[in-house]
Amino acid sequence: METRMTSPRGKMAAIGEDLPLVLIGERINPFGKGPMKADMVSGAMEVIREEALEQVAAGADMLIVSVAAFGIDEVRVLPEVTGAVLEAVDVPLCLESRSPEALEKALKLGCGRPIISSVTGEEQVLEALLPLVKTYGTALVALASDGSGIPREPRARLAIVRRILDRVERFGIPRESILVDCVAESSAVNDKAAISTLETMGLVRRELGLNLVLGTSNVSFGLPGRSIVNGVFLSLAAQAGLTCAIVNAARMKPYAMAVDLLMGRDPGARRFTAYFRKLKSLSVK
Repeated sequence: METRMTSPRGKMAAIGEDLPLVLIGERINPFGKGPMKADMVSGAMEVIREEALEQVAAGADMLIVSVAAFGIDEVRVLPEVTGAVLEAVDVPLCLESRSPEALEKALKLGCGRPIISSVTGEEQVLEALLPLVKTYGTALVALASDGSGIPREPRARLAIVRRILDRVERFGIPRESILVDCVAESSAVNDKAAISTLETMGLVRRELGLNLVLGTSNVSFGLPGRSIVNGVFLSLAAQAGLTCAIVNAARMKPYAMAVDLLMGRDPGARRFTAYFRKLKSLSVK
């Protein structure tokens, strides 16, 4: 199954089991980045444009845009940030918000074919967001979470995904528009967290055949050596069927290139060698 996302100018990111891993740059959000949140509040947008350019230069195929935080008016800020990112770079977007009004204002800018994230199993979320997915022809992220939270047991997470899938299909939205997030949680808090996520991913791939997306850096919150943990987890997740990863592209792109190489998605190692040849030439300069 293949999910195709496009930018307004036609740049495509194709997501699928036998295709190279698609990387979604994670860094346009207000958390842990004082200047970026300040830009969002003030409307200056310079830091946001610079971050977008840096992530794409580092190898992000798409960018996620998230503005939800205390003190930020999503209805005003999400379309402003989305517009700034679209002006700065030519890649497809993933818009993360629970506000249908904010999302619709952003979508009306003409975003190509973006992803709406994250659609949980909560009834009010489904009722608010699925009409936008249908009307604007977007893809969506089905998050294995509902009003009770994130289950620890993989089968319980799968049940939530099935419930979301049922609602999505009754809305007339095709399966290829769905990406499933089986939810990565910190291994610093729960030493079985990664195992639960990987097992859920395997169930979704085997039983539903849907494409999988994951915020891989969540697994290392609170731990030292985060890039090492994230890189290893990315490779394990790819083996479990991951097709699209939300990452810090500057740190994870080399791991993604190695994953594609070792999983037979890079004939003749051409992409891998070209990538490291480019890195070497940049370091020489």
